[in-house]
Amino acid sequence: MKTSVTLTFLGHSAFKLVSPAGKIIFIDPFLKNNPTTPDDFKEPKEADYILLTHGHEDHVGETLDIAKQTGAKVLCTVELSGLLKSDGLNEDQALEFNKGGTVTLDDFSVTLTNANHSSSLGGRYAGEPGGLVIRFKNDITVYHAGDTNIMPDFEIYGRLYRPDVTMLPVGDHYTMGHSEAALAAEMIGAGVFIPIHHTTFPPLTGSPEVFKDEAEKLLKDKGSVRILKPGDSL
Repeated sequence: MKTSVTLTFLGHSAFKLVSPAGKIIFIDPFLKNNPTTPDDFKEPKEADYILLTHGHEDHVGETLDIAKQTGAKVLCTVELSGLLKSDGLNEDQALEFNKGGTVTLDDFSVTLTNANHSSSLGGRYAGEPGGLVIRFKNDITVYHAGDTNIMPDFEIYGRLYRPDVTMLPVGDHYTMGHSEAALAAEMIGAGVFIPIHHTTFPPLTGSPEVFKDEAEKLLKDKGSVRILKPGDSL
């Protein structure tokens, strides 16, 4: 039986997840300087884990501040972890892995997948970008695709991981737009799809509403789209 994972959209690509065991997980916590993040979520006081898809500032966000405030462990690529440690992250809070690797943490595991994008932090090379497959022990799987273009890997990930919930960027300009993301949803094949990385800044012109319309036509009865406003939970 699949129960008890809470997912809250915090704007842009940021999420807060609460595991069945009550572990608090942040993904790409761009919060304080994110114009779409609700005020109540801009400065988290509790966190167990921070998961990062890549090094761009609109994804790393307040990682160092949250880690210092809460003692949260930070899971990301080796290169990005090295930069964060050089910027003040404690060694014992750094968890490193790479694409294809899986790390088990309490009542969930995280697998780093491919993403078609770039990655840097403060002008420094931060390794390759990725996506995150989070598999909870109650059998719920969440896939955060990170910043990415459309790529054939989505068919593999749909077959291999069978995500219940998938977050896909739809904003265009820096990632795929709504039409590419709709085809990506069809390639993944089933589940609930949440559009992300849209409307935060003027260059992001991809429409979550158009994504929903196009994706659900392609998915037919196999999947659905949920457009979450920042602060909404699933």
